[in-house]
Amino acid sequence: MRELRVDLKAVVANYQAIASRTNAKVCAVVKANGYGHGMHEVASALEAAGVDALAVADLNEAIELRLAGIKSRLLCWLLNPTDDFSAAVEHAIELGVSNFEVLDRVPESALLHIKVDTGLGRNGFTAAQWPELFSRLAGRSLVGLFSHLANTSEVEDRKQQALFEQALQLASEHSITIQDRHLAATAGTLSYPEMHYDMVRCGIGIYGLTPFDDQEVPWLTPAMQAVAKIANVKRVPAGQGVSYGYGYVTEKETTLVLVPFGYAEGMPRVCPGAEVSIAGKRFKISGRVAMDQFVVDVGDLDVSIGDEVIIFGGEGPKVEELAKAAGTINYEIVTRIGGRAQRVYL
Repeated sequence: MRELRVDLKAVVANYQAIASRTNAKVCAVVKANGYGHGMHEVASALEAAGVDALAVADLNEAIELRLAGIKSRLLCWLLNPTDDFSAAVEHAIELGVSNFEVLDRVPESALLHIKVDTGLGRNGFTAAQWPELFSRLAGRSLVGLFSHLANTSEVEDRKQQALFEQALQLASEHSITIQDRHLAATAGTLSYPEMHYDMVRCGIGIYGLTPFDDQEVPWLTPAMQAVAKIANVKRVPAGQGVSYGYGYVTEKETTLVLVPFGYAEGMPRVCPGAEVSIAGKRFKISGRVAMDQFVVDVGDLDVSIGDEVIIFGGEGPKVEELAKAAGTINYEIVTRIGGRAQRVYL
């Protein structure tokens, strides 16, 4: 009744397309259940294709992948001082450390990346903390030193790169050796070849989606398609209200179809103007999206229960179209999509 079709060959092809455009290692980010695409399945497909490294946010995600048999380099970076760092050492999980509280608890034998805040204002040691940080790390070997661009503007991105260079210089002055310097995520990877350093971290691009609000990346292939099968068809007269609050009222006799894909599946409850594809034709969603379903006025189209509705992907609307209608971004749509929808891997 509801499916998320994930093309793993497209995921691998996107990874390879990115890798072919850089001399750096490419770390594929599979956090948050692979941006909604399936963390285990995506990680397995990429590992089979020879991925340089994988990354998640939480240590629990990393341990889950290890226990599932993933053997590739594996980094995580959203840590809590109470996390089981001995398990990280046991499973050879690389740890991205962003504060002294975690640094104090990480074993000496841990595979360590240090995150510095160069302007995003989220995780990472601030510039004011760098003297103490690098003094404490003097003479050590790190797997990585990294930061994250805010993607605010080219001017701001280059300011961040300059700060990143200062952090690297300070580390060098303290005789700290670094295997992988990494700054760029997907947007930075596509925009600034000079910011690739030793490794880039690519998430959204691996899934074939653009990281930009106003720019497509034509050589990437979206890997997900969301579909549902019509659950009901009815002919109604003019003046028929549709869904809660009657946000839509029919203007003439018409056919309404019920699509069993609601906000429990991650469909935005409010997405005015959003379209779906039925029998190769586009139709706007009629009225408010409910928990389990939404309605589409298809006029006089000949449809039947069980016919397929493409919500996004493939020959249907792009996920960016749904995101724009909902006032959000493609990242959020694919990451939260799911609920009772079955993931089918192609």
